[in-house]
Amino acid sequence: MQHLDPLAAHALLQEKPEAMLIDCRTEIEHMYVGHPVGAEHVAWQEAPDWEVDPEFVEKVKWLVRNDLSRPLLIICRSGHRSIMAGEALEAAGFVNVINVLEGFEGPLDDDYHRGTLGGWRCRGLPWYQS
Repeated sequence: MQHLDPLAAHALLQEKPEAMLIDCRTEIEHMYVGHPVGAEHVAWQEAPDWEVDPEFVEKVKWLVRNDLSRPLLIICRSGHRSIMAGEALEAAGFVNVINVLEGFEGPLDDDYHRGTLGGWRCRGLPWYQS
């Protein structure tokens, strides 16, 4: 799995129109916290049980019409869930999986807040909030 910071991930999406950005956060995070413009939402897990969605890989396969070579960038809140989701995609045969480091909100700062030290939104990349 390749790892790119948000700026490099955004640049790749601009350079390769066939690349797809998958937001693997929960529906609530995707809708209310915001999400990158153009991201497809496929939750890796959901509240309240936080079980991994057994259909996650199949949902992504459907989105890419079973093109397992299509570049897939995976983003979550901070860049950790997306690694697990990316590993599952690679295990299913996807060959061009890219984790977006820092995620959408970035790491915790000294006050335990996100969004101040990194992430898609902090880097000023295009995003949308429902």
